[in-house]
Amino acid sequence: MSRSCRAQAIALVMAVASAWLSPLLAQAAARPNVVLVIADDLGFTDIAPYGSEVQTPTLSALAANGVRFTNYHTAASCAPTRAMLLTGVDSHRNGVANIPETIPPEQAAHPNYRGTLGHNVATVASLLQAAGYHTYMAGKWHLGHTPDLLPFRRGFERTVTMADTGADNWEQKPYLAIYEKANWYADGEEFELPEDFYSSRFLIDKTIEFIASNAGDGQPFFAYIPFQAVHTPVQAPQEFTDKYMGVYDSGWQALRQQRRARAEELGIIPPGTAMVDMSTTGDWESYSEDERRYHAKRMAVYAGMIDAMDHHLGRLVAFLKETGQYDNTIFIFTSDNGSEASGGDDPRSLAMRAALWWQGYVNDYDTLGQKGSFNAIGPSFASAAASPLDFYKFYAGEGGMRVPLIIAGEPIPTTARLTNAFAYVTDITPTILDVAGVNPPSGRFGGRPVESIIGRSLLPLVRGDVERVYSATDTIGYELGGNAALFQGDYKIVLNIPPVGDNQWHLYNIVTDPGETDDLKEHMPERFEEMLAHYRQYVIDNDVLPLPANYDPVFQGVANGVLDRFGLQILVGLLALLVLLPFLIWYRARNQGIPYAAPSNVRQHRAQTGGSK
Repeated sequence: MSRSCRAQAIALVMAVASAWLSPLLAQAAARPNVVLVIADDLGFTDIAPYGSEVQTPTLSALAANGVRFTNYHTAASCAPTRAMLLTGVDSHRNGVANIPETIPPEQAAHPNYRGTLGHNVATVASLLQAAGYHTYMAGKWHLGHTPDLLPFRRGFERTVTMADTGADNWEQKPYLAIYEKANWYADGEEFELPEDFYSSRFLIDKTIEFIASNAGDGQPFFAYIPFQAVHTPVQAPQEFTDKYMGVYDSGWQALRQQRRARAEELGIIPPGTAMVDMSTTGDWESYSEDERRYHAKRMAVYAGMIDAMDHHLGRLVAFLKETGQYDNTIFIFTSDNGSEASGGDDPRSLAMRAALWWQGYVNDYDTLGQKGSFNAIGPSFASAAASPLDFYKFYAGEGGMRVPLIIAGEPIPTTARLTNAFAYVTDITPTILDVAGVNPPSGRFGGRPVESIIGRSLLPLVRGDVERVYSATDTIGYELGGNAALFQGDYKIVLNIPPVGDNQWHLYNIVTDPGETDDLKEHMPERFEEMLAHYRQYVIDNDVLPLPANYDPVFQGVANGVLDRFGLQILVGLLALLVLLPFLIWYRARNQGIPYAAPSNVRQHRAQTGGSK
């Protein structure tokens, strides 16, 4: 279907629904709809309500009518976050202790390190579906792609999902060589994308279609929209990129300062917040004019992709308003982790161009962000996206774990405000259940035992009934790929592994020092030792496994990808080599006049045929 025809079809659906469904929708008013929106690799200050220069009017409007969390944390990588977000259970107990692509074989043998969502947990979708909710999903899954692991079998009534860690935003093709194809599914079956596909537009189209298909039957809905934006490849329609051409010509260091100043002005961070100069950030002035021009456009495409995501989310908001459902809908918006630093500072090197060519991509300046183009912002602009925080995706620094969280909606009696109360990704599921009036599972669900939810509902905090849901003595442990942290009250101990981290524990007050600039370990030794003891207990209680010596997540990802994609061919090749090797040795020895004891089958053949050789 062409873009114009699709737009006409959606407009017709909206018009019909507005005309005769609104009175029927009032039947569901006692139980609110819930829209859970997840951006991918979105940094702490990447949207306007948190200090960004990027235009996000839809999210700004939600923030103006809801609560912005300034101390909310996720896992620092996508799959573990998604597993905790949808279950309320720690990643080491729900099967997704790390993304499957980087789990070493020493850990993969353990059931809690499979990298796929275990059947020992109930998803929030399953719980809501059992309580009479329609449940829809459109977007990235990354929690398993066998039939029993797809979202269609994990509580979602209608789905269109991309099962991998990422994929192209313009067409159905993989973005990494470890994938043979981009694995898209619809309602549990393999799915072919339309010709005029763009990810953010398509996912909202499908969400509107799903909601409209059951509107008016008196049942509320839960819609889960995990966008591909702004995961690599960073791509955006040209009209969105054009809005930001020239905006980033001053470079990443200037942007990091600008973002910090704006975040302070908005109250997102305390006045005078200090920040470190990240070791992976280049000196903007040391780059040539051509290099600065190229890097500035990389970031312009990134901004355009965020803008496009917000634009299409606005279409969903408009649909809900026109069909009378907006006033009974609660929105939760967040990111799965901090900004992504891949892409390097020399993306146009011969090696990089060759690797992209192998995947069918180019990264020329003129077409950057368009169909067939591969783009990423690299570590320097990633530090600006996380401003004023330290580190980024994969690492346990605040830049990898602290992300935006907005909760808004007419069904929640609240005033627009900020909260600096600590919140964690496992709190999302119990918050949604609380909103819907659904009890969490008490040890069993669907005829099987399930893990208990460890998160806490944020609804009392959103309503203003309490100032925090975690006390000063509560602890929350975390580990992912060797990077680790433990939160207690206003404090955090954190360890980040090389090459960016120093493999040492540090102690910070992340309320007064979100930039993690003042290590308190020597000044508060008793608190440090107490929190470290709590972390060691967390490791024991959750079966956190040590990393093998010399573990490298990049190398492990390549090795796992090669085995997953080419494992059978490699095995057949090795077996063929073992079978043929004795004959090859015999053949070479015979031609070179070297005495050689032939294999038994060769000797038997000679005896039967009378051959002398």
